[in-house]
Amino acid sequence: MTQPAMLELTDVVKEYRVGEQPVRALDGIDLSLEAGEFTSVIGPSGSGKSTLLHMLGALDRPDSGSIRFRGAEIGDLDEERQSEFRRHRVGFVFQFFNLLPTLSAWENVAVPKLLDGTGLRKARPRALELLERVGLAARAEHRPAELSGGQMQRVAVARALIMDPPLVLADEPTGNLDSKTGASILELLAGVAESGNSVVMVTHDRGAVDYCDRVVTLGDGRIGSDERIAARRSVDA
Repeated sequence: MTQPAMLELTDVVKEYRVGEQPVRALDGIDLSLEAGEFTSVIGPSGSGKSTLLHMLGALDRPDSGSIRFRGAEIGDLDEERQSEFRRHRVGFVFQFFNLLPTLSAWENVAVPKLLDGTGLRKARPRALELLERVGLAARAEHRPAELSGGQMQRVAVARALIMDPPLVLADEPTGNLDSKTGASILELLAGVAESGNSVVMVTHDRGAVDYCDRVVTLGDGRIGSDERIAARRSVDA
């Protein structure tokens, strides 16, 4: 029997109102995401990228259409079940890192575990393991103010992985980084996908797509193109 896609959107529509004017942010989106893919979603401001990311992460629900995770409908979950889905199935990486300034690097990584009811001491070994994975083992006790932008983003990636989510969503993860540091973050996200996660990144940076397996372009709430890239670029290339 064929396994269902990790995440599948069918004819997804989302509208907002700007004053009296309805604006269709997503206009009949059909998209299927598989495990192990690093997908980049690009398009101009207002194209629907952020709205799409919200749908993928159950931060919002569609006005119509279907969103299925491994065959199960999630588009119409109530708030409690949406929250549970986000905690256990999705890791988020943000442009502005969203680290807590009073916590150390490893404590920031452990935060999702704490919110899920796991004690700090019990969460520490996994947090340290993930910091080692992202190359920051030596910075585990440092607070965000003692870290560079690239290091903070690495902490954010580690935090996104602490719950072992099958889906990782990255919202402009290189937007505040220089090109070299941004390239290292893109390579790190590519490695996350290679380990079996589905990684979806929203970005304005067309150069970032060279690190992806797949590029989806959006315009006026519709998919303009969906292309697979034959060979991913290495950060050392």
